[in-house]
Amino acid sequence: MTNRIPELASLSLREKLAQLLFVRIGSNLPPVRTVEEDAVRVAGLVERFALGGLLLFNGQSEQTAGTLEKLQAAARYPMLIGADIERGIGQQLRGYTLFPHAMAFDALGDDAEKQVYEFARLTALAARAHGIHMTFSPVADVNIDPRNPIIATRAFGNDPQRVAQLVTAYVAGSQAGGCLAAAKHFPGHGNTHEDSHHALPTVHGTREEMAACELVPFQAAIAAGLPLIMTAHVSYPSWDASGNPATLSKPILQDLLRGEMKFEGAVVSDSLLMEGVKSQFDNEGELVLHTLLAGVDLQLDVNDPGVVLAALEQAVADGLLPLARVDEACERVLKLKHAVFASTTEKLSGDALAAVLDQSDQLARNVAAQSILTLAAKKNLVPLSADRELFVVMLRPHQSHLDPDELPFGTFLRKRFSRCEYHELGPQATTEDYAQMLADGLAAEQVVIAMVVKPAAWYRFGLLPEQDQFVRELTSQLDSVLVSLGSPVALENYPDAAERICAYSDVFVSQAALAEFLCDNRADLIAY
Repeated sequence: MTNRIPELASLSLREKLAQLLFVRIGSNLPPVRTVEEDAVRVAGLVERFALGGLLLFNGQSEQTAGTLEKLQAAARYPMLIGADIERGIGQQLRGYTLFPHAMAFDALGDDAEKQVYEFARLTALAARAHGIHMTFSPVADVNIDPRNPIIATRAFGNDPQRVAQLVTAYVAGSQAGGCLAAAKHFPGHGNTHEDSHHALPTVHGTREEMAACELVPFQAAIAAGLPLIMTAHVSYPSWDASGNPATLSKPILQDLLRGEMKFEGAVVSDSLLMEGVKSQFDNEGELVLHTLLAGVDLQLDVNDPGVVLAALEQAVADGLLPLARVDEACERVLKLKHAVFASTTEKLSGDALAAVLDQSDQLARNVAAQSILTLAAKKNLVPLSADRELFVVMLRPHQSHLDPDELPFGTFLRKRFSRCEYHELGPQATTEDYAQMLADGLAAEQVVIAMVVKPAAWYRFGLLPEQDQFVRELTSQLDSVLVSLGSPVALENYPDAAERICAYSDVFVSQAALAEFLCDNRADLIAY
């Protein structure tokens, strides 16, 4: 496919501009559509425009590779396919294993660096085998603000040196597997308490404070040969007094990133459909013009490439967009394509791919099991007795169309405890439901309260008020085990709990590992 990559001089202006645009295929958000269901629409765009690439959501393990092959064959030039696979390819290719959130790796201690490298390497190999070339990871943010609704456990931790160490390991592993990594969200989204999907957050740290904290992992990743950096739709007044988000800021993307930090790779925007940047303009053409002028090379998640191309062509004609800037950005895209399509990394298939997928599954299980920690204990209640009555309440602050009616945690517990009563309280639970669960819990022999407190776009972070009240009442009246399948910070709000445990994630392997951790007969592995 390398011989299909054009030289810059051979491209028309429209083709150069189109190489900068990346459109999504598939969606996890309403209206939900799989990659396959979206293929006809995207094929029409590929036929009309020389797109730089695609942003993939909601693919299928058995079908998506074939769909991408057909689209590549129809494209004028090879397209870069990127995906948000922070937690492995299972995040976007349903049917494959999902890894725990990044913070779980930090809990592994001295073994974390090696495990992160292997996770990134295996993910890259599997991604390439399915036609994906770019991973929009690692998260290089330092999770400073405990209220952070969108980073939290997606970050490796809250210590900049530790985050830098694990980010560097991820970049190296991704490179070893032949995948382009994009550290995000520059210059740091960890010190915010708003979600840039629906608002424009602001970081008020001084330049000196950010240089000593937020910038450290990004600088380490640059030193490791990072090919891509993703911008944050976040405002940083100390770097840019205009209040513009980094995605629209020349002082941040050109003076800081290119000038001071010496980054020579490509800059990619976070999704241009997010309110943190989209709300700044009346139309998408104007938005993309300004991100391009600010220093963004790859324009991610363009909704209407025809409208955008027309606006950019007009901007060039009017002298608002220098052709030199277009050529600079296009050259970076073409360089990425040469790196990907001229790669000596063997595309795995058959038994070799099956072996990588098996290794990934085993690694995910190991990380899930080894990362579960007791963070505080007034009484050591765990391991719980498998023969005594167990009462479990799972608190789910929000449920999406993609979530099962009941989490697999209940099934895993029922396999381990002969007398297990498992309940879930979600956003639709009534006052009567909470009263009944409180009464039943106070009468039980062993009680576990589990809560899913994780970052998710467009959702409130943390427990609902009625769930918070339930935890406080039950833990103050009864010795119980409180578990977070997500943020460890959530546990700090409930000092009355007899034992507080963190599993760092609610993915399938973490739920299975947690059930094992709670049981007094851990030698027998659950078949899952």
